[in-house]
Amino acid sequence: MRSLDVPALVDHHCHSVVAADLADDALAGLLTESDRPPAPGTSPFDSALGLAVRRWCPPALGLPAHAPAADYLARRAELGAAEATRRLLAAAALDTCLVDTGLATAAGHPLLPLGEFAEAAGVRVREVVRLESVAETVAAPAGAWPLLVREALAAAATGAVAVKSVLAYRNGLAVPAERPSPTAVTAAAGERLRAGHGRLTHPVLLHHLLWTAVDVCAEFGLPLQLHTGFGDPDLTLHRADPSLLTDFVRAAEPSGVPLVLLHGYPYHRQAAWLAQAFPQVYTDLGLTASYVGPRVAAVLGEMLELAPFGKLLFSTDAYGLPELYLVGAAQFRHGLGTLLDGWRADGACSAADARRLARQVAADNARRLYRL
Repeated sequence: MRSLDVPALVDHHCHSVVAADLADDALAGLLTESDRPPAPGTSPFDSALGLAVRRWCPPALGLPAHAPAADYLARRAELGAAEATRRLLAAAALDTCLVDTGLATAAGHPLLPLGEFAEAAGVRVREVVRLESVAETVAAPAGAWPLLVREALAAAATGAVAVKSVLAYRNGLAVPAERPSPTAVTAAAGERLRAGHGRLTHPVLLHHLLWTAVDVCAEFGLPLQLHTGFGDPDLTLHRADPSLLTDFVRAAEPSGVPLVLLHGYPYHRQAAWLAQAFPQVYTDLGLTASYVGPRVAAVLGEMLELAPFGKLLFSTDAYGLPELYLVGAAQFRHGLGTLLDGWRADGACSAADARRLARQVAADNARRLYRL
């Protein structure tokens, strides 16, 4: 079962891609979460993710697997961005992509709008609304800010399949169980107004915004996705540990809103525990499956030590590069196939069990959760 024979995948969290031709260093820069130039004498291709790109992507462009990075980049440039994108996305064999529209550019170039991305990928596309991005568009007197933010989020969520928060980047995940008081929210909104509009970082406003998202998601019947675990240097890693959300998870439980913990690594076992302990919590491995390269089966196994099979979802979290779609899909198929082969050989599950688990994680769990 090394390469899973499953129906086309539902990618429940991803981003659009760049349509423009990229310089070699700009393309390589999208193979790392760092927003800094690489150290002298090093390349992002020399990483577990770089190995995975060279393993899975060259055959889609007519080269042998493990072709040198220079040969791969030359072939990609020869084909042109549009043709390379089409081939790479087709090879990923995705069925549906739930796209977070909170990011608009990568490597200084615009990302494809949803309609153009759907056409290029040959997939069905649905939108995931970025919570903080919506709130940052609202300019209002302090007293009106809470109501206008709620109205803006409700309008943005119409037709979307989920709302997503990047609170982990802004203030960490230690969210109090109590909602901020109206007085505290108004005072914080006044501080923001006096400081000028921009990136939303005030903890009171961020926590109020998260509870606003719970209310809107409850009204619309939507899941709430939360970034957890590693990311770019804008994030402080230990503050992105999903276990810090435990008080908030308990407090939000009566709402019935599903909370979807994205990525998680290196705290993926904490995310798995939360998914086991709380009925409304779901999780994925996301871009971790790509970044850990040859270790993907082991890391998937660590998550499945505790995560209920009906609570784990597939995603690529691909951003900017179509390569990351193909790598994410191929790593998932290969990693889960390898893991389940070992389980079957050890007598831990039957072939039917393995097929059912694979179908659940690949697509069925997402279709059920997002009502696709």
